[in-house]
Amino acid sequence: MDIDWDELRSSATEVAQRAYAPYSRFHVGAAALADDGRLLVGCNVENAAYGVTLCAECGLVSQLHATGGGRLTHFVCVNGSGTVIMPCGRCRQLLWEAGGAALEVMTPEGVLSMDQVLPQAFGPEDLR
Repeated sequence: MDIDWDELRSSATEVAQRAYAPYSRFHVGAAALADDGRLLVGCNVENAAYGVTLCAECGLVSQLHATGGGRLTHFVCVNGSGTVIMPCGRCRQLLWEAGGAALEVMTPEGVLSMDQVLPQAFGPEDLR
């Protein structure tokens, strides 16, 4: 499957403009493709109680499950100006769960597999 990374990044940049970030003013957008071809997006949603802020990746994974489930296959995260950024550690764990080792992630250093982004990840198989 040929992936149009520019289009995926454009979708992330567009949704970043809808972020609710009145405190940090740091808008984040995320876009991904599911294994059935669905485009999924998410943006950060801050809260005055900073610890309960929702990352863009959280909204995206919620949309994955709310629209039928499946697995993520390709993912990108950008700031409000469209610059590719890395997901935080918590979100890397969330993406591992939703896409696994083979999930392709656009990073500031190019496209990497999720097992390169989060080596030796903790996953569902570790709970057995």
